[in-house]
Amino acid sequence: MMDSLEFWGTPLLFVSLSFSLLLLCLPSRHVPPGRGEKPRIVVLVLGDIGRSPRMQYHALSIARKGGLVELVGYDESAPRPELTDNPNIKMCPLPPPPGFLRTDTPIRFILFAPLKALFQLTSMLYLLCYIIPPSTGYILLQNPPAIPTLAVTKLVGALRGMKTVIDWHNFGWSVLQLKLKEHPIVYFCKIYEMFIGRGAYANFTVTDRMGLTLKNDWGVKTPIKTLYDRPPTHFTPLSPEERNKFLESHPATARHASAIASGSTRLLISSTSWTPDEDFSHLLGALLIYDRWASGVNFLKPGSAPSILAVITGKGQLRDQYMARVETLEFQHVTIESVWLESEDYPKMVGCADLGVSLHTSTSGVDLPMKVVDLFGVGVPVAAFEYLAISELVKDRVNGIVFKTGEELGNALVNLFNPASQQLKKLREGALAETENRWDENWDKVAAPVFGL
Repeated sequence: MMDSLEFWGTPLLFVSLSFSLLLLCLPSRHVPPGRGEKPRIVVLVLGDIGRSPRMQYHALSIARKGGLVELVGYDESAPRPELTDNPNIKMCPLPPPPGFLRTDTPIRFILFAPLKALFQLTSMLYLLCYIIPPSTGYILLQNPPAIPTLAVTKLVGALRGMKTVIDWHNFGWSVLQLKLKEHPIVYFCKIYEMFIGRGAYANFTVTDRMGLTLKNDWGVKTPIKTLYDRPPTHFTPLSPEERNKFLESHPATARHASAIASGSTRLLISSTSWTPDEDFSHLLGALLIYDRWASGVNFLKPGSAPSILAVITGKGQLRDQYMARVETLEFQHVTIESVWLESEDYPKMVGCADLGVSLHTSTSGVDLPMKVVDLFGVGVPVAAFEYLAISELVKDRVNGIVFKTGEELGNALVNLFNPASQQLKKLREGALAETENRWDENWDKVAAPVFGL
């Protein structure tokens, strides 16, 4: 297998590099927009469009304000139907890298990441220079990944007179450090990201702390605006009738629907990408603590402690490993279901929950989990792992609780789901208050002026 990869690796490197140089030698096709024309904006994510909700929301907001959008990314899962039905939004899929260029292990990353980056660089250069309409004025790109998107957009912006706006979700070097630890490549990528990241026309960040890092530690001089993630309009609280209807219709909850409706079973939901920065063992440990407590209480007074149905949504490389571990656990009052939800079902499942759990730990300490925003959109309180920036979203004991260990989370579940406690009701009131904060209003105030909309 390795001989085959080495055989094809050199030709691919040569072809990708040669084609990239050829693209750079060709003349730019930039044409300034005419008077009265709608502004054109490229929304670029080097990832699956269907699993990039914030960039989808950007595209919808630009289109709503009268702009024309070229949405660039991988076409792997279905985006929201509002995107595909909107005449102002054009989907521009990137070709996926060849399968043998996987970088899912440290060794494969070191071997094949340069080849994969060259393939992606070539694809983006061709699409941005020769497929995207010449009157496009802005590129809005998601970071991370930083390689090669930051370099490509900086180059294309210079060639075509386009203004680059970076939407900072996190720092690419910190995500890479999770995989490669202290490898020199990590420090090279940090210097690359810091240097090229300074040159944007404007910057959006998901937290104030991230903006301060860019300004004070990275020396970014261009405008930095905090654009908090907020839920869009399709994340709204469900009525009791809507909740019961969905619970009865979905395979993961159908046999528990009546128990959830009566309160004898609590629905807990956690969305995860099953990656190392979300330690699922915290939740398993917490559920074991709750199960032991419920077993003891119900032994003394049968039926006094509710059971838990934990629905875990998402896809990722560690899913099978953790679900195999779940099979070995002998729960008496806890059931765990792992499901993948389509975009139209996800807001409904989240809206049915009594409590959400966020295991996001943040590689940088200054980003925020969008899954918490989704929960607040439907008025569901959250238990979130505590780190530096989480207080900008989760107010402890107001709209949720924070924890540092599985034991702390387990004790919180006992307290929240104890029939004698009123704390869960209080947290739900705080979460419902968060439903007043919406994406459209926030985007119009912070982002629209950057694009002249």
